[in-house]
Amino acid sequence: MTTTILTAVLLICFFGTMIAVGFYCRRHASDVNGFVLGGRNVGPWLTAFAFGTSYFSAVIFVGYAGQFGWNFGLASTWIGLGNAFIGSLLAWSVLGRRTRLMTNHIGSKTMPDFFSKRYGSEKLKIAASVIVFVFLIPYTASLYNGLSSLFNTAFSVPYWVIIVVMAALTCVYVLFGGYMATAVNDFIQGIIMLGGIIAVIIALLASQGGLNAAVENLSQIASPYPETAQTQGAFTSFFGAQPVYLVFVIILTSLGTWGLPQMVGKFYSIKNEDAIKKGTVISTVFALIVAGGCYFIGSFGRLFTDKLIPDGNADAFRNFDSIIPTMLSTLPDIIVAVVIILVLAASMSTLSSLVLTSASTLTLDVIVPAVSGKNCPVSQKKQLFILRGFVIFFVAVSAVIAIIKDAYPEFTFIAQMMGVSWGALAGAFIAPFLYGLYSKKITVAACWVSFIFGCGIEVIQLFQMWNIVNFSSPFLSFVFTNSLYSGVFAMLGGIILVPIVSLFTPKCDKEKTDRIFSCYDCEVVVPVTEALGK
Repeated sequence: MTTTILTAVLLICFFGTMIAVGFYCRRHASDVNGFVLGGRNVGPWLTAFAFGTSYFSAVIFVGYAGQFGWNFGLASTWIGLGNAFIGSLLAWSVLGRRTRLMTNHIGSKTMPDFFSKRYGSEKLKIAASVIVFVFLIPYTASLYNGLSSLFNTAFSVPYWVIIVVMAALTCVYVLFGGYMATAVNDFIQGIIMLGGIIAVIIALLASQGGLNAAVENLSQIASPYPETAQTQGAFTSFFGAQPVYLVFVIILTSLGTWGLPQMVGKFYSIKNEDAIKKGTVISTVFALIVAGGCYFIGSFGRLFTDKLIPDGNADAFRNFDSIIPTMLSTLPDIIVAVVIILVLAASMSTLSSLVLTSASTLTLDVIVPAVSGKNCPVSQKKQLFILRGFVIFFVAVSAVIAIIKDAYPEFTFIAQMMGVSWGALAGAFIAPFLYGLYSKKITVAACWVSFIFGCGIEVIQLFQMWNIVNFSSPFLSFVFTNSLYSGVFAMLGGIILVPIVSLFTPKCDKEKTDRIFSCYDCEVVVPVTEALGK
């Protein structure tokens, strides 16, 4: 009863704040640029927290933290470190400035629009928009995963009610305030995530007798995996119980952010150079605490085997989404209430980012160009109306998919589509976007190869999951072991193929390309503290 009351009070405060922010920020969403990008005038704290909260959702805290903590033990913390230094620090350092400069220079508001204007191909824009539409919706639906088991610890309500409430409230503040409302709410939700993670770590270790006792108990558990079966204390070792698998998880979850539209889009809107510098540090620290903390918590999952697996058959255990909720059920009521708000905040922040990305891509890159003519452009008011309509559409579709998935588990293709979405999006986009910011030599044909290769790999992965195709080759069997392995192969394959294909295919118009890259040549005056001078 105490948990229910505490959670209800916190939920009312949380939802009230989210809606109030949406109304407050509505003045920033009076035109398309403001609704989609916040007027390209967003400061470092809001941008950094928007980047971090879009990165880490309930999928990370409930799903990945439980699953990979169970598989790797303490070494799963490496995933959080990879997310912080590769997925955040390096992403900001490599992509931040150039993305802001070039997208502002060419007037690009979305990733498909970037491909169109950077490479001079409308067909690339249409193809990229289709890829976003096909693979971002199931990814959006996955955000509801894990909410059911957590909410059931406090409320006896059907899962579909939780989904509908979360979807409706997210929709309200995005509709009113657009990107700025999303960014401000992301900041608030990020604060909740930081405080919640720290509180859970302290409470969890205290419940196990402290850090040393928890690590010692974990070291006594034998590894069930052949490669480390003879290793004493595999779950407390440096590289964990499955080192090869661990490396692939780190690469996919860290490098993948470089090609995801909803992540890269944060750099479009950042205010100035100073904001990028500060945002880099803030985003990295946020990822260290949130991602590192999530996986650190999950690494102790096997200490709760008696509650998770009454029959003791740990080898057959696959209900990974139950690990974190089971661990939390042993903690004080206030911690459980805070964690429920934490997970809800993480899910709503990522959901708002994804639906805004999907709606803006479909509206600005497909619908508006299709209905407007040379002498009859679509007005700002009508574009905003269409944008808001698609926000409602994407939120509704994601909620329906999540409800169907929960009500009819036999529809396994939904869960499998969710699994391949990240790999398909990152595999298709990471290489042409990254190289497009740095090199004038990348060709349209190379972009097509990356799109086809990245999506093709993940479609084959789906066919393999559905037993339509099987592989006798050891290499192909390894690549398509699961969507994590194939996702990494899709990303790295694109990074290798794009410059090679560009060597042998027709180059983009030199004059247009030079004009695009001229944004990097503009002279600016800076204090001597930032440049030594001649």
